[in-house]
Amino acid sequence: MIEIDLFSDTQTRPTLAMRQAMAEAKVGDEQHGNDPTVNALCERVAAMLGKQDAIFLPSGTMCNQIALLLHCSRGDEVICDRTSHLVNAEGGGGAALAGAMFGQVTGARGIFTPAQAEAAVRPPSRYAPRTRLIAIEQTTNLGGGAVWSPDEIRAVTAVARRHGLAMHMDGARLMNAVVASGREPAAFSADMDTVWLDLTKGLGCPLGAVLAGTRDLMEQARAWKQRIGGAMRQAGIVAAAGLHALDHHVARLAQDHENAATLAHGLSTIPGLAVEPAETNIVLFDIAGTGLTAEAFCQATAARGLRLSTIGGTRLRAVTHLDVPASAVSAAVDIVRRAAETGRPTL
Repeated sequence: MIEIDLFSDTQTRPTLAMRQAMAEAKVGDEQHGNDPTVNALCERVAAMLGKQDAIFLPSGTMCNQIALLLHCSRGDEVICDRTSHLVNAEGGGGAALAGAMFGQVTGARGIFTPAQAEAAVRPPSRYAPRTRLIAIEQTTNLGGGAVWSPDEIRAVTAVARRHGLAMHMDGARLMNAVVASGREPAAFSADMDTVWLDLTKGLGCPLGAVLAGTRDLMEQARAWKQRIGGAMRQAGIVAAAGLHALDHHVARLAQDHENAATLAHGLSTIPGLAVEPAETNIVLFDIAGTGLTAEAFCQATAARGLRLSTIGGTRLRAVTHLDVPASAVSAAVDIVRRAAETGRPTL
């Protein structure tokens, strides 16, 4: 039985207080703009991100896919890091829906430089795809929760503007960046044409994300939402969870970051493990030195009550969240230590 779940911060469950807020939510027909709780959430997120308008969607993946549909025509190319969610975890949606190609660059922990972006922009040619969009991920998932700083974002945006490109931010863990940096959300999103905020993951909602941009783009987004089946009815029940999370679950992300730092330090003491820095709530580590594969290692920890995720042949990921108290971190380290010992030969 899994007692400590570090598989992802998507494993969070609504708190009792969040459930109460959901039960008491005022609702209406969201599809026709008549749900007061959905409207309040969209207005709040748009203001937070410094945008004119916002739209409530079932998932962050749908936010990304609609953004591609807004910015790209079939055959256009999107510049993004090779580790990005757009490339690796959306079922090829960019190609299937928008007909977009991905020009992948290799950044440092998922963060690429203006020079890399510049080099990836294709000169106009009838033989090549048209570069249309630069997409960044905040924080970087497979980059280990690294934070794009406002200065880094502005520098890449300057490249985009020189070439007439749009900018999009995958804000799956944007609030982790906010808490880690002490900056306001708009400091990261000001230069974006589209940006979204995930309400699941660290914020602990059962579903939902909010995509923001100009009024014109969001009106187009509503049409795409309808086309791909994202329209909802009395969605205020889940939007209320988002409002509750913004009121009560943002500051507490600092505890997740502290727990991740503690976890990374503990794992670094285990022979056979190479642990990457924990900037926010994601800890990446390689277990090649234990002689085990990532899959075998996860099986060994799961048998002892700890769930991790694999992101390569010998790389694993552990993600702290509101359902993982500080008291569970030392227990997780102990389980990993014992699993590592199963792979090392005895002398």
